[in-house]
Amino acid sequence: MTHLETEIQLLKRNIVEMWNLVNNQLDKSQQTLSNFDKDLIHNIKVNEKMVDTFELMIDRDCENILALYSPVAIDLRFVLSVLKINYNLERIGDYASGISKLVDDLENPISEELINSTNIFVMFNLCQELLKDSLNSFETENNWETRNILGRDKAINKINKEATKIVADYIIKKPEDVLIAMNVLSVIRKLERVGDHIQNIAEELIFYMEAKVLKHQKKKKN
Repeated sequence: MTHLETEIQLLKRNIVEMWNLVNNQLDKSQQTLSNFDKDLIHNIKVNEKMVDTFELMIDRDCENILALYSPVAIDLRFVLSVLKINYNLERIGDYASGISKLVDDLENPISEELINSTNIFVMFNLCQELLKDSLNSFETENNWETRNILGRDKAINKINKEATKIVADYIIKKPEDVLIAMNVLSVIRKLERVGDHIQNIAEELIFYMEAKVLKHQKKKKN
């Protein structure tokens, strides 16, 4: 195994560990909401620092590989993709942490009526499923599975689009719950961004595996 191959294998292990850590953060942020478990919030804060540490380490490793080994073809695409995937994972981690902070601001749990009407946990589950699928497609280098991720955020976007009216109607009916309702809306907005970042990750995986750039194709079609 060459030095470059060794460095790429190490980089792959580190980004997989980062992926799992961020996925765990997203899972825990849902638990803080569903169980009103504020004890988990401290754990999320601790892990947020680990996510930031991983991001810096992976960025540095990518830069070192590019500078020292001048990779080409698929190796170059791998390093460039990991660099961008790393950024998107860090942003997802930030949103997961932000969700836990919104829960921390609440004095009472979110009502079942508001949870059911907004489909917030459906949204959570979709995000978690897509994030796990993206990791699996990366580890198996399965471009078919990666392409199956593309566009699957439409259900997430639909929930986000419908949320404003649902929350507004709820506030009119129960004005005493305005803080809870607005925080739920903020969580939904963050989850919509999580879905966007997962789509970005899928596009980077396609670039790595197929050497195709998808980033601006949707804009051109529109």
